[in-house]
Amino acid sequence: MALLGESGAPGPLVSLTVGRHKTAHTFFRRDVPTPLELENAIASVEDEVYLAHRQYAQQPGAARAAWWSTDPHLVALAELAGVPRGPATMLLTLEAMERLFQRLAAVSEGRPAASEGLTESVEFATTLLLLRELMHHMPFGQLHLLAG
Repeated sequence: MALLGESGAPGPLVSLTVGRHKTAHTFFRRDVPTPLELENAIASVEDEVYLAHRQYAQQPGAARAAWWSTDPHLVALAELAGVPRGPATMLLTLEAMERLFQRLAAVSEGRPAASEGLTESVEFATTLLLLRELMHHMPFGQLHLLAG
């Protein structure tokens, strides 16, 4: 994800030591994580995001930055969250992302993924978990997506 300031120029840089592959490998043993696996991953990712937030909040322009991404995984999450694909951009809100995460939580507790319209994919679960923690704890209430 990238941060853009009010002028459209790149905003503050934040780097995390967690990522999709590392989180999946460390915490998830199957395509659909268990509730305990989700909780353990959340606890670890929250710690990392907290450190990143402290770094981010000290940078000039952080409060006015907008969050943007061209990541196709995040575009796919937005679509699963019910965000319509616009001609150029999509806007994923914290509320829409949280509803999608609750659907994943229901699947982790045994609800069939197909009944929620979700795939059984560790990559999906990890991407959603990371995005959720970033949106909650950086915090930012919306993510602008450039859908190619």
